[in-house]
Amino acid sequence: MSDSDGAAALDPAVAARLKRSDDGLVCAVVQERSTRDVLMVAWMDDEALARTLHTRKGTYWSRSRGEYWVKGETSGHTQYVHEVRLDCDGDTLLVTVDQEGGACHTGDHTCFDADLLLGEG
Repeated sequence: MSDSDGAAALDPAVAARLKRSDDGLVCAVVQERSTRDVLMVAWMDDEALARTLHTRKGTYWSRSRGEYWVKGETSGHTQYVHEVRLDCDGDTLLVTVDQEGGACHTGDHTCFDADLLLGEG
């Protein structure tokens, strides 16, 4: 996980606030700006976060493929990032986006469409 395309570096003050997992990642919860739907959960390291902040394109670290991916680069289902917030503990990011097409790799609007485990009661 290193800078391979010359993207802007992450601000050291922001980097100092991040609490990363053992593999250097921070959880990113992605929310649609217009509906406030939670679209997906992904992972970022410092470089993915720096790229996202620099380009306003949702950029994440794929744990399964071991590489960076920009949402929509192959599917066309892009994310324009409006806002990135860091939670009070520094271990989760909230990424607010305009989503074009489905956010889930299955093509669904969100990754949370499939299995309702507990409904309103």
